[in-house]
Amino acid sequence: MKKLLLLTLVILLTLPSFAQEKATNSTEKNVLKVNTLSLFLGTGSIFYERKISDITSAQMGVGYMSFKLGDTKFTGLILTPEFRIYAKKKAIDGAYLAPYFRYQRYTLENADEDSKGTLTSMGGGLLFGRQWITDSGFTMDLFFGGHYGSADVKVETAGATEDSFDKNFFEGFKMRIGFALGFAF
Repeated sequence: MKKLLLLTLVILLTLPSFAQEKATNSTEKNVLKVNTLSLFLGTGSIFYERKISDITSAQMGVGYMSFKLGDTKFTGLILTPEFRIYAKKKAIDGAYLAPYFRYQRYTLENADEDSKGTLTSMGGGLLFGRQWITDSGFTMDLFFGGHYGSADVKVETAGATEDSFDKNFFEGFKMRIGFALGFAF
């Protein structure tokens, strides 16, 4: 975790020197991007962002996750709507603050206990980030923030209990971090 935080800080400090700042606001109104850091967690996530005004945008993230944590295998869908507030009237190209909501639904399997179930998790948080759009439309989005979530497990196998599945990864306060690459249009 410390290595990930160090890598994020290095990226945060060096990217401004590589990104080309425009003197004017972006003419693009849409951004499509992929979170590269989520791939390390076995998650594929795509984001679509739409400019609403000079200082706001809305973003919807859709992800699919399949990974094993302890004895439990999680497979399922993630939906993350965000509302972004940009500084300096530069919506979709600049520093932002973003409250968000997250809904997750997974099928669970514990092969050791031959048990199955579903997990539903809801939560939300607040992100701080910076998005750069180059003249060619190439987009980089670096973000980090806090997240709080709670999870509910429904057991589908007779004889199994909620304790058959490890849901601690989805509950309580967590950190959310990401680096997305994409294009604006």
